[in-house]
Amino acid sequence: MTIPRRRRDGAAAVVAVPLAALAASLVQVPPAQASAPPAFSSAAVAAPNLRDFDLRRGSDRGGPLRALGGRLERSSVDELLNASGQRRLGRGCGKPAAVPARSLVYCFDRADSATGKWVPQGVTSISDAVAGERTPGGGRPLLVSWHDGGKVRLTFVNPAKRTYRHVLLVYPTMKGGRPTYTDVDVHAGGIAWYGPKLYVADTRHGVREFDVRQIFDLGKSKAGSTGHAGRVGLHGKKYYGHGHRYVMAQTGSWHFARGSSGGKCRGSGPLRMSWVAIDRTTWRHVLIAGEYCKPKAPRGRVVTWPLWGLSGSGTVRADWAAGLPGDRIQGGVRTKGRWWFTQGRGQKRGRLLTTSMDWMEWGRVSHRTISHGPEDLSCYRGQHRIWTIAEHARKRALWSFPADSCS
Repeated sequence: MTIPRRRRDGAAAVVAVPLAALAASLVQVPPAQASAPPAFSSAAVAAPNLRDFDLRRGSDRGGPLRALGGRLERSSVDELLNASGQRRLGRGCGKPAAVPARSLVYCFDRADSATGKWVPQGVTSISDAVAGERTPGGGRPLLVSWHDGGKVRLTFVNPAKRTYRHVLLVYPTMKGGRPTYTDVDVHAGGIAWYGPKLYVADTRHGVREFDVRQIFDLGKSKAGSTGHAGRVGLHGKKYYGHGHRYVMAQTGSWHFARGSSGGKCRGSGPLRMSWVAIDRTTWRHVLIAGEYCKPKAPRGRVVTWPLWGLSGSGTVRADWAAGLPGDRIQGGVRTKGRWWFTQGRGQKRGRLLTTSMDWMEWGRVSHRTISHGPEDLSCYRGQHRIWTIAEHARKRALWSFPADSCS
């Protein structure tokens, strides 16, 4: 039995005014079938030590960022969403991805649906970012992170226009007295947008912090170039982004104060930061993070931190932690006390685990077969839906399912 160190906040939920559902294709496939709970290790699990999850702010990137701002043109999210050169959302991905009935589905274009080089992982949206679920210009984007084993890109999906745009994530630095940037080499298994900040899971160390106010438009910048896909950062007198028009710069990081997890599931010590999410459905908003651990590894853990603490510069302490109710968890989110988890099963269809936590332990866990390769989870309150991404090439879809508690 897993005993959490502290009970979750149980205050009244924030109620959002429902928004009109975004335009999308409804995909009808055979309903998901109930299945037996997955095999799970019965090894004893110690109560997590909250101090293992203390987060300490890493180095500030303010100097290089200010210098880059003097050479490159910044772009707002709305400008990015409305700029020319967008890719068009495709169709027909729901069936090969085995997306359940009653889902809203968005498909990438043919090239992005089939590529094995880039793999989608994290999902978040404007609903995580702000209470009103709109950008200043009225946009309602969904965001998806992708990795290729050495780089990370972020996709801004604009459902209103059925378009999307890739943005390269970069790490700003100084070289030879001049500002430049390098690739961000993390798995990006989860992303969470809150206010202007974007938190990206760093498997070994904690989270990388980005800011949507630090997006640079290389296409509009005299010192920028959208050519040379093999180049990143400053080369000669030009800044490159592997052919991307936009780059988004890291502003900081949060590292585990007790060292690195080493990227392994240990059952104690710092977390293997596999995925992240936001809970805005309680009065105290939290960042959620959890571990992907295989059946024979120690049981994975799930942790929450108060988001107000991540706006400062000191150490942020977790306010709750517990062992997960299953293995191979690829994403999780809490909505009004209800927990949702995706479980990967290799080439088989994944599962959706649903449960709640009482004072002592997880309640009854329900299991539902869903799409292939389900990943990160994000609650879109105005839609009463939870979004995820099916990651596998040619079985790839950005999709959501109804959830009354997501409101």
